[in-house]
Amino acid sequence: MLKTMLKTNIGRIGIALVVFGAALPAVADTQFRIRQMTRDDVPRGKGQCDIRLQVDDQVEVTVRGDSVLIHTISGKDARDDGSECNVPLPRRDLVGFIFEVKDSRNEIRLVSPPDRRNDFAAVVFIRDRDGGFGRYHFRLSWDIVATSEMRPAPDSRRDGDERRSGGGFVWNNVLNFHGEGRGSAVYNDSDMRRLMGVNVDIDRGGRIQVAFRTDRGRPVLFTGSVVARDEGRLKADVASEDGRLRGPMFLTVDDRQNVSSVKLEATDGRDRVRLNWDRR
Repeated sequence: MLKTMLKTNIGRIGIALVVFGAALPAVADTQFRIRQMTRDDVPRGKGQCDIRLQVDDQVEVTVRGDSVLIHTISGKDARDDGSECNVPLPRRDLVGFIFEVKDSRNEIRLVSPPDRRNDFAAVVFIRDRDGGFGRYHFRLSWDIVATSEMRPAPDSRRDGDERRSGGGFVWNNVLNFHGEGRGSAVYNDSDMRRLMGVNVDIDRGGRIQVAFRTDRGRPVLFTGSVVARDEGRLKADVASEDGRLRGPMFLTVDDRQNVSSVKLEATDGRDRVRLNWDRR
């Protein structure tokens, strides 16, 4: 009799837990890659990310590089509504950083600007008090050229597990290389842009951003991933700023964070660019 009663009570408790669990809202994180901006109305030399979301209740939004992570605090999972960047958010101190709210139904605020403490992510809190999903649009902008010319502060997070290559690289830390020189980027064998200074950023995951100053004011930018290294020689798979032209980039650097040379041939099967740059 006692065993029967225990089984009955346990069964009732189990059913109650199932019902209670089913009544709880599903809370999860959402992550997506920001698409490349195709508009051409952003001023030259300006980095810009327009984050557009559909939000129900409360979320915390983290923008890092070219990705967005949305932590659902309450309500249904938020979803992307056409977010885009002309260049990824750099993982370094930003010059002229601005946060703007372009569209909102309720509360939206910047919790933390990109800095070393949060691995250069912009963190935004949104609370939508009305029922259903509301549209939210915020903009992050910064000065590309001034940011690319700043050298990051030394990274203090070093330990005994740092992996150094023959060239003295610390791949657990953000790397920055730079150089003054001369070169050219020739598009379709006719459109030539003269290149001057170069700035190279490599993050802990091996993502690379290469920015050249040019005679036209607007920098020439490439982003991608480092795929091989041999002492001071690097190979990266990169894409142009608009994401169309892709190809291997070869760089030589030294242990004083100088860039000695950069070579690239990239194409989309129709258009192409040939780039050669040397330090002088």
